[in-house]
Amino acid sequence: MRTIKNIFVNGAITAAFIGDSIQRHSSKTGIGGHSIFLGQVRADVIDNKKVAAIVYTAYEEMANEKMQLIREAIFEKYQLTCMHVHHSLGKIATGEICLFVFTSAPHRKAAIAACEETVERIKADLPVWGKEIMEDETHQWKINQ
Repeated sequence: MRTIKNIFVNGAITAAFIGDSIQRHSSKTGIGGHSIFLGQVRADVIDNKKVAAIVYTAYEEMANEKMQLIREAIFEKYQLTCMHVHHSLGKIATGEICLFVFTSAPHRKAAIAACEETVERIKADLPVWGKEIMEDETHQWKINQ
């Protein structure tokens, strides 16, 4: 029986959390390369209105199960040492981090390719939705790009 990891955190992902994650890997001397993707909320202008925040919601159980399948496929395809994925839920202001993907491998190319593919699959396959909140408090559903 496999353990399904919970990738969700309430609120923004902090620099301290990211730094601690990196620091914890310094003792793993078989790692030769890491790749990190940080998704940040942009202050897009849509119909002359500026995005102030995004409120993220998810079908958490399904998203965690799908993430486990993605994780297993990525580990089969690439020689990884580890992978960590964290996605925000709730209201995340522009400039804050909402997605943190961190892959590690004996060699950099595997870490980089695995990180990129993981991000693309998260965006395409996970039931996570974002509602853009404008500065004037109006809102609309975000379209992933």
